[in-house]
Amino acid sequence: MEYYNQTSTDFILLGLFPSSRSGLFLFIFIAIIFLVALIGNLTMTLLILLDIHLHTPMYFLLSQLSLIDISYISTIVPKMASAFLFGNKSISFIGCGIQSFFFLTLAGAETLLLTSMAYDRYVAICCPLHYPIRMNKRICVLMILGSWMMGSVNSCAHTIYALHIPYCRSRIINHFFCDVPAMLTLACMDTWVYEYTVFVSTTLFLVFPFIVIVCSYGRILLAICHMHSGEGRKKAYSTCSTHLTVVTFYYAPFAYTYLHPRSLRSPAEDKVLAVFYTILTPMLNPIIYSLRNKEVMGAFSRLTQRICSV
Repeated sequence: MEYYNQTSTDFILLGLFPSSRSGLFLFIFIAIIFLVALIGNLTMTLLILLDIHLHTPMYFLLSQLSLIDISYISTIVPKMASAFLFGNKSISFIGCGIQSFFFLTLAGAETLLLTSMAYDRYVAICCPLHYPIRMNKRICVLMILGSWMMGSVNSCAHTIYALHIPYCRSRIINHFFCDVPAMLTLACMDTWVYEYTVFVSTTLFLVFPFIVIVCSYGRILLAICHMHSGEGRKKAYSTCSTHLTVVTFYYAPFAYTYLHPRSLRSPAEDKVLAVFYTILTPMLNPIIYSLRNKEVMGAFSRLTQRICSV
């Protein structure tokens, strides 16, 4: 049985990997996912940066999504892997707050960025003549800055609250990262007020953006049905279905975790769902956007030819 020093101010993250052979296999699997996510998102970012054919608002937003995903998975997996390899599961009080801050900032920014991408597709398909005006470079930059700023403000509020409440003697967090709701199970006070703010925050950053995305794609589907060009209809449907796949993988487990009452959830369930939006989604995003996108595959082919010619 593992012994943890309860007098320390550090937190203990129990992690995701059990101390057995199955834990080793799971660790190797997560490590492979981490490498694929890094390589895929870095490749996507470089393609968009180097290929002039991808210098459009849609791919500019997509490059930001790749940067967020790189930061997202790098905030969670390295510490988790280090704890498994070296057996040091402790994380300092300040370190836990920093990890929580970056996780919430990136999570909030990604939800708003996905909403911006849905708006971009809505304007491109439903209002193509107004697209250069509604989706110019200045508006794209404002969307991205707004996503980062709103995500960081929300994150700062949650992190400050978590760092200023009293914790009981036990410092063992039954999770693989410093998720604020998991930390609050150790609080020495009633946290119902905070749980209400989590509900409000989740509504603002998940429910409302999801409604905007659904409405955007509802309008898009109507526009696709009235298209006369079969090729145009196919291209529009492919682009939209790709985005909807990404949104579903990200929003569904996130919303279930943070909108479901804590009394009806188990730590094991929270861990499994968290794997989807912290580890799997950053890996799947570049795969989904590249394999189902002829422009990205064309850019990759051109870049490969340039490298081979050099």
